[in-house]
Amino acid sequence: MTGAVGMHIHEFQDMMRTLYLHRDSQRGIERTFEWLIEEVVELGEALRVDDKKALENEFADVIAWLASLANITDVDLEKAALSKYCGKCPKCRHSPCQCTF
Repeated sequence: MTGAVGMHIHEFQDMMRTLYLHRDSQRGIERTFEWLIEEVVELGEALRVDDKKALENEFADVIAWLASLANITDVDLEKAALSKYCGKCPKCRHSPCQCTF
């Protein structure tokens, strides 16, 4: 694993696995998902205030809980993300996206 600077998604997920897999596995999928949802709610709250540090902390919490959930469901986040978003929009197949809303 590299240092925090330049870390790949799979390296971050591996770090979360090392730190939390035992506890996350005991908690289970449903309760870990509930923690992820709670962190997304907190991110939403941080988006409403002018506090960059709080916003950074909540983004970090969301990605950490997402990695934990991926670990206990045996999903490689980096592989899944790059497979679906391989440099272009998965719907319109363009970069940048040209989908209409």
